[in-house]
Amino acid sequence: MKKPTKQTARKRINKDVISDSHDDDDVDNNNNNLQPQISRPSETEDDETHTVSAKDNINSPVINEKESKKQTFIVRTIWTLIMTLILFATLTAGQFWTIVAVLVIQITVFRECINITTQRAKMEELKYTHPLNWWFLITTIFYLDGRNLIKNFLTNFVVSDYTSVIAIKLVMHHRFISYLMYVTGFVGFVASLRKGYLKFQFAQLCVTHMTLLLVILQGHCIVNNILHGMFWFIVPAGLVIINDIFAYLCGITFGKTQLISISPKKTVEGFVGAWICTTFSSILLTYIFSNLNYFICPVSDNIYTNFFSVVECDPNAIFIPQIYTLPSFLVDILHKEFIQVKPIYFHTMVISMFASLIAPFGGFFASGLKRAFKIKDFGRTIPGHGGITDRMDCQFLMGSFSYLYYETFISTHNVNVGNILQSIIVNLEPQDIIILLKSLVSYLFKIGIIDESNLQKIIIALSA
Repeated sequence: MKKPTKQTARKRINKDVISDSHDDDDVDNNNNNLQPQISRPSETEDDETHTVSAKDNINSPVINEKESKKQTFIVRTIWTLIMTLILFATLTAGQFWTIVAVLVIQITVFRECINITTQRAKMEELKYTHPLNWWFLITTIFYLDGRNLIKNFLTNFVVSDYTSVIAIKLVMHHRFISYLMYVTGFVGFVASLRKGYLKFQFAQLCVTHMTLLLVILQGHCIVNNILHGMFWFIVPAGLVIINDIFAYLCGITFGKTQLISISPKKTVEGFVGAWICTTFSSILLTYIFSNLNYFICPVSDNIYTNFFSVVECDPNAIFIPQIYTLPSFLVDILHKEFIQVKPIYFHTMVISMFASLIAPFGGFFASGLKRAFKIKDFGRTIPGHGGITDRMDCQFLMGSFSYLYYETFISTHNVNVGNILQSIIVNLEPQDIIILLKSLVSYLFKIGIIDESNLQKIIIALSA
């Protein structure tokens, strides 16, 4: 058996020392000789902590993104309910307040569209560009809606002789005044041109006129729809809203095929699904609103009626049920030769087709405009939704179509007392009005409505 060498003995002694030191560690953790052993597990714990922290850092963006989406969804839902309540409150308030709401929306959309196309640095140097934009807006609104607003002022408000004369003159010369206002803006624009900013200024002029065409002109069509009857406002607008909702629902459920590159989230499946759902929804909306005089009666003498007012009128023939002969293949299925239905159902199905297939391109147009200027939303007017333009981009196109469709296929151009009275006030002098009244009184006497004594009293009163 070999004897242990001095080197081996030293190793054993070192092992014993280390062993003794570990034993001492169990007794006293503050022993300085044990610092290397203590530091090693500490480094291991730091590595584990660092690993956990890294995982938290990786997961935290996902968690934050989920929380952000959840918060956005909640805010969006709340404001959707608020907008729905505002819509129904406005409809209940009547035609006048609905028209006011449309005018406010027009102005807000105009402001948002102009703001995204302007450069603040240049606008600070060009002090007259911004006021000129608003001047062209006022001119356009006055030209399109000013005449009706002034007539309504004359009909429904008690005014003095002085203000009445001014209002009548404004109506009589309305178009010429509108032209002078536009020429004033045009001259002001040319006078404001500055070297170094010419390209920007002419671009602003083009943007302003395009916005007036796409927003204010089509908004004027929506105002006329309200005057034709609230039905022609709420049904087209409601169909666009329904189509937007079902396009989203069908898109997230079935969507696979991209519809248009400018709006990547839009899918063919969502587009087609929304078309089908909107068509069926048009039947429901027509059933609800076509049975209420408040919605189907056009505005006549009093624009301040509301949902609770008693409204009477001779409804348009499309709101009266008519009998139709069924095709032979339907007779075999339904076992009926005839069916009674209101023609309005067929018209709203056409309108629903436009709301599903064409109106969404107003939204695509707005998406392209936002991408061109590298912005997410047109504004922050509605929390969770963006600007007013983000919600109304399809409505203007829908409103103009509804107006032209009504005027082409439905309007009967009925003459009412309010229109005749406004024409008399605007176009006749006081002496001519007295002559007209005498002629009307004589006519009423001839057909036996008034007797001779009352005829003489009225003639004497008018001649005094």
